[in-house]
Amino acid sequence: MLSVGVGPVSLSIGHLLLVLAFIIALLVGGLTGRKQQTPVSGTLADIFLVALASARLGFVVRYFEHYQNDWLGIIDIRDGGFDMVTGLIAALTFAGYLMWKRTHIRHALGSAMAAGLITWGFTTGIISLINQQIQGLPEVALTDLSEAPVNLQNIAQDKPTVINLWATWCPPCIREMPVLEEAQQRYSGINFVFANQGEHPETIRKFLLEHNLNLRHVVSDRAGSFGRVVGSHGLPTTLFYNAQGTLVDTHMGELSHASLARSLERFDAGFLNPPAIGPKP
Repeated sequence: MLSVGVGPVSLSIGHLLLVLAFIIALLVGGLTGRKQQTPVSGTLADIFLVALASARLGFVVRYFEHYQNDWLGIIDIRDGGFDMVTGLIAALTFAGYLMWKRTHIRHALGSAMAAGLITWGFTTGIISLINQQIQGLPEVALTDLSEAPVNLQNIAQDKPTVINLWATWCPPCIREMPVLEEAQQRYSGINFVFANQGEHPETIRKFLLEHNLNLRHVVSDRAGSFGRVVGSHGLPTTLFYNAQGTLVDTHMGELSHASLARSLERFDAGFLNPPAIGPKP
């Protein structure tokens, strides 16, 4: 499962687990703090915000070369660019400082932090193990724009394969297309497949022409079955399969040059030539 639909909104499973961990921390902190008359919900919110800001800053610093020609992209968090290690270190450091300065909240805050971290670590670990067991490209009925059947295995040919689920009516899909187009042109050792969800080939063809996109391996999934098979309930969704056909990374939402570069790092370096992508000058 890659995402969960909540009414008209779809949330990636990673973000959902993070929210779940925060809610568990609030509940434990509230119950523990009530006994000692030391509310910690506001403190937990502060720690959560510090963690998010630090995670974003850590990601931007790590992939700064991809933001040099796109300064506004630094604050555009729609690409999902967060460095979780940096965020976790910042959260623990800030929490430790607060418990050192405010001794009366140590027990409640410590219990809440422990509960949240255990919840997040345990659920994330389970999801990661499940995803690692997904071997081989999904068997989905696809056609090219001439409506001839397409076999993903024939496209893959023992190379890493990036599969982008998209639609012409999806604004973030449209915004990320130039990023993927450039990557396809730059990385000849990686297959990029653009699997349109639910639209007629003629609609797809007109869209590509109107936006002046030169893409290879554009296929149509008229039944929209790809998303159901991989457990994706939102667009765009991008799947990263290594040369052995194992799903090594997923990204729900708009890709930027930086977030795509992070996911491509999951492939063997031999397939990345050059090893990084950058924005167009």
